[in-house]
Amino acid sequence: MAHYDLIIIGSGSGNSLVTDDWDSKKVAIVDSGTFGGTCLNVGCIPTKMYVFPAELAHSTVKAADLGVDARVDAVHWPKIRDRIFGRIDTISESGRYYRDVELDNVTLYQEHVRFTGPRTLVTDSGVELEGGQMVIAAGSRPTLPEVPGMDLPQIHTSDTVMRIEELPERILIVGGGYVAAEFAHVFDSFGSEVVQINRSGQLLKHLDRDVSERYTSQAQRQWGVRLNRTLGSVTELDDGRVEATLTDADGEDAGTVEADIVLVATGRRPNSDTLDLQHAGFDVGEDGRIAVDEYQRVLSGGTAVDGIWSLGDVSSEYQLKHVANHEARVVSHNLVHPGDLQASDHRFVPSAVFTRPQIASAGLTEEEARGWAVRNGSDICMQLQAYGSTAYGWAMEDDDGFVKLIAGKGTGKLLGAHIMGHEASMIIQPLIQAMSFGLDARTMAKGQYWIHPALTEVVENALLGLEF
Repeated sequence: MAHYDLIIIGSGSGNSLVTDDWDSKKVAIVDSGTFGGTCLNVGCIPTKMYVFPAELAHSTVKAADLGVDARVDAVHWPKIRDRIFGRIDTISESGRYYRDVELDNVTLYQEHVRFTGPRTLVTDSGVELEGGQMVIAAGSRPTLPEVPGMDLPQIHTSDTVMRIEELPERILIVGGGYVAAEFAHVFDSFGSEVVQINRSGQLLKHLDRDVSERYTSQAQRQWGVRLNRTLGSVTELDDGRVEATLTDADGEDAGTVEADIVLVATGRRPNSDTLDLQHAGFDVGEDGRIAVDEYQRVLSGGTAVDGIWSLGDVSSEYQLKHVANHEARVVSHNLVHPGDLQASDHRFVPSAVFTRPQIASAGLTEEEARGWAVRNGSDICMQLQAYGSTAYGWAMEDDDGFVKLIAGKGTGKLLGAHIMGHEASMIIQPLIQAMSFGLDARTMAKGQYWIHPALTEVVENALLGLEF
């Protein structure tokens, strides 16, 4: 049995744990997938590299309202794809080569691994490993519904759809979450006919109610959206396309959709079920997430196991790269400072959906904030500020963007921030900073300059509009 001071399962954010602290120690990285993990290879980075040219293509639609005649002559899908993965694949391979070849103290096992005990593993080729410390950072994978036709080559997930050979004339997108929202924007902007189905009556329903309702309305005006619909089956047609049968909320027939390809974006599941964790005795929730404490230590019977850690999608409810990176920094410290443990800070986790319009959120939704107020015997105040109420909003002729802020009445501290509109993911950052460092809304609004007439004035005005 090969013994290592540290074994890391997963090469995404877990890869960053191999710091100078381990130069004189033996480290093993185990990953059967593409080196670099989800974000680099099939997630946030390549998707945003598609989103940017999609924004350029769609900008011509709005241009006419501003007195500019513009058009898109052609979208060269292979050129866009090859630009993206020409960079991504090179980064992935160079990272793999560095860990596997250039570092003498690191051994890379590019195969699947299973637990045989709390600190022992076996690879598919039969190599037995033992770790003084272990970090489980095995990530997550897309889920597929259990309906006929999911094995057809025209069925894609976010793992595969970005590498297709050509732009589809028509695409059926199944799902109403952030993955579905981003790809609907990309394919619609590039000229594909998009049909999106969702089993509930709203898209992005995990977000604040105002955001979800307004985004759903926006999406319905931009591409085909069929709500309260589920996928019944998919069959291949003679011309190579597919036909999807739909059912309504009562399980009754709701027609069919023909498409070149189907993108299934119905969620992701942690890869914990692939690791035989029952042999280690670790706690796993019903949702498949490995249970951890605030220091990212894995739990067994509700008790933290010294030297066994987990981070990222396999144990986190957020499934966000910046959360995995934060947890990796915490674990990196705790691995080498067992007497001075740091806790992860998940108080104000921000997220963004790079769809059309862009959406960003941090903190509590209105519903959550009202629950917070009841529990704390307090009250809240809210302000919804339109992009169009600012000079830059006038410049863009923006009729849809808005900032929604929620604060505690007694303290003026921000509880939640929700933005839908142009560059929402950027203009939310000062609000995240205020929540993270305890800055009250009035001080934030009046204690600094706000550039006029920048779009950030919509944040300033929203802060000033809160009635404490």
